Amino acid sequence: MKSDSLGQLILTGVPGKELDAETEKLFRRVQPGGFILFARNIEGPAQLRKLIDDLRNLSKIEPIITIDQEGGRVSRLRLIGNEPPNAQQLRDKDDVDLIRRHGDVTGRLLRLFGFNLDLCPVLDISFDDDADNSLRGRCYGKTVEQVVRNASVFNDAMRKQGIASCGKHFPGYSAATRDAHHELPTINRTRAELDREELAVFREFTGRDDSPGRPTNCVDSMMTCHGWYPCFEPKKTPATLSRRVVTQLLCEEMGFEGLIMTDDLDMGAILNEYGLEETIRLAIAAGNDLALICHRIPAIEQVHRILGTLPRDQINRALASVARFKKKLAPPHEFSEAAFRKIDNEIWDLRVAVLGEERAAIRSPEDGKRSPVEMY
Repeated sequence: MKSDSLGQLILTGVPGKELDAETEKLFRRVQPGGFILFARNIEGPAQLRKLIDDLRNLSKIEPIITIDQEGGRVSRLRLIGNEPPNAQQLRDKDDVDLIRRHGDVTGRLLRLFGFNLDLCPVLDISFDDDADNSLRGRCYGKTVEQVVRNASVFNDAMRKQGIASCGKHFPGYSAATRDAHHELPTINRTRAELDREELAVFREFTGRDDSPGRPTNCVDSMMTCHGWYPCFEPKKTPATLSRRVVTQLLCEEMGFEGLIMTDDLDMGAILNEYGLEETIRLAIAAGNDLALICHRIPAIEQVHRILGTLPRDQINRALASVARFKKKLAPPHEFSEAAFRKIDNEIWDLRVAVLGEERAAIRSPEDGKRSPVEMY
């Protein structure tokens, strides 16, 4: 195992809108497996494509380049273009053709800039559209059937454009009453309740189908959730760091064979409970393949050292999973401002079709009014 291959298990944020000399040296040393971009990285279309090209050029192995481009407030690219409708707006419109258009245009937009993975669809059910748990506006349905139908259409359309998908937040964040960006929520659902609702959705996207005659709609990757589920872990433990949840439930019981990543390990639910070394050890031991370090970017060097101390079987398992995932990554489309404007006009047309002209003109709140999930 080459020492620089350990970086393949890190998905890191990027500090600014261009690579400064120090950050470039850090990335060349660590060789992260992927990069996640946020609002802080986006100024304009040409600037964004150059940043992504620079990240690809410094990487010895083709990197994952990802973003949260869901729709509505969680649409990083609305900073340089139109804001797509969110999942709830599409759900309320109840037109799968519009959801298909959303998946298609999202895939083409991301491919134009050089992204190869979108951190969606959200597979959580909305038990309460007004809950203060960061899911507001982001859920495709209020029932299992509604989420499965709508998320499947989006997932299929986006993947056909060469963008890999990520289901979140496993095993289901729907019943959280607190925001994991600030603290670890306790999700008091019984196993029977989870099986009937949250897990019933995720099973549709894991790729294993035990009942004949039903097509599967597998996501390419899965993001684990910063929530404590006492029905799985009697001791206070986030699902992200739980072997019972990640390996035994997601991989062994549900048969998921795609890439598994943590949610951001810089969120309060983790920072308030664990140090960095314990976090990384538990995350990989639980069965995650990628550790997300979105904001403490200089810490990826320490993460790289910690990974070097972990059991070889855990590292080899995770490296093999990352390598399998990367074999399917699609290269960027040729970039032009004109191509971006054309796609951006399609996003506006979709927004109007879902919301009408008057509502379409009203965008989600700006940065100063956002919760952490919107700012990052």
